[in-house]
Formats: sequence, structure tokens, C-alpha cells
Amino acid sequence: MLENKKFNQSFNKNVNFDYLLYLPKNYNKNEKFPLLVFLHGAGERGDDVALAGRHGPFKYAKEGKEYPFVMVAPQCKKDKYWGNYLESLDLFLDEIIKKYNIDESRIYLTGLSMGGTGTWHWLMANPERFAAAAPVCGAGICWYACRIAHKPIWVTHGDNDQTVAYFESVNMVEALKKSGGEPVFTTLEGVGHNAWDYAYTDELTEWFLKHTL
Repeated sequence: MLENKKFNQSFNKNVNFDYLLYLPKNYNKNEKFPLLVFLHGAGERGDDVALAGRHGPFKYAKEGKEYPFVMVAPQCKKDKYWGNYLESLDLFLDEIIKKYNIDESRIYLTGLSMGGTGTWHWLMANPERFAAAAPVCGAGICWYACRIAHKPIWVTHGDNDQTVAYFESVNMVEALKKSGGEPVFTTLEGVGHNAWDYAYTDELTEWFLKHTL
């Protein structure tokens, strides 16, 4: 017997992320600030939230570099990946916006490796939330690139990456272009998986700030 059925049920969802927070020196409660959301890689999962800042902009912030935006880095649980948490990340972002003075027209998304993949997937799920995104050595869903072709996207990948294949970014960039997109694509010649040491530059920071919703 074949029947058409509907499933409709409300759930109470408990969302629990430890996260790192960076506030600019001039942060105050009377002004709206841009926000950068950073998704770490697979090696930084677990219960020690300090690991979430081992690479990328939080690493440089710990070394004394100053950034012009609020930054948050949620930590993914052990043996999970960011795809497990897309709806939870949306709720987390809602809370960050409520808790800190965030300009919702200037929310930026980036991540590396597993976090680069998470950047692609979260951007595809909710492109209306982000003014720009910068996936670093991640893997997207190229047949769905049309959904985000209109977004400012800067892709960085090493062409000798043996962990997340370089062609993953090539395919995404080509798919974006076929859908009318104009992504920035930085190929790091001879570089392996560690593209992040090259990606998080002052130029990228300035590029983010050029974009608003």
C-alpha cells in the first residue's frame, strides 16, 4: 500500500556551543559592529575551546593583531562536523547578535578545512545572513552553487593539498562562474593542506569590510 503522509511536530532544541570571543578595542554598546564568524578545522574539535583559536584570525589576535570586527569561533564537538550543526549554528548566531552590538548587514563567514566545508554549507543553507564569505581549503556542493553565486566569495586552496583535494575548490569556483558569480580564487602553488597561514591577511580583512547586505 502506498500512501501520502505528513510529518509535523515541534521540538524544543538545546543548543550548546563553547566559543571564543574577540572584541575590538573600540567596542562599545552604543555602536553597531561588523561580525566575523570563524569555523575551525577537524583537528580543533572537542571540549577545549582554546583549540578553536589555534589557527586563523584568532591565532593572530592572540599574538596581538587587532581586528575591526567582533569575532566568534564556536567549537565543534568531538567526532562531529559542522554539517551536524547548521540549524544550531543559526540559533547560535541569533544569540550572538542579541548579546553583542552587531550590524546584521555586515556579518562575514570564514573557516578552514572542515570549517571551510562548513562555510560553504552554511552559506548555501542561509545566504541571506552573510555579506561575504571566505572558505579556505574546503569542499562545497558544486551543483548547488547557483544558490550563492550572487554572494561575494573569496576561495583559497593549495594545489598540492592531499587532505581536501584542490579540485573541490576548482569545481566550486567554476560552478559559481557558470551561474554568473564572480568569486575571488587564490591558488597557492606547491602548498599542501595548510592554506590558512596564507589566507588570513590584511587584504582579506579589508575585502570583508567592503561588503554589506
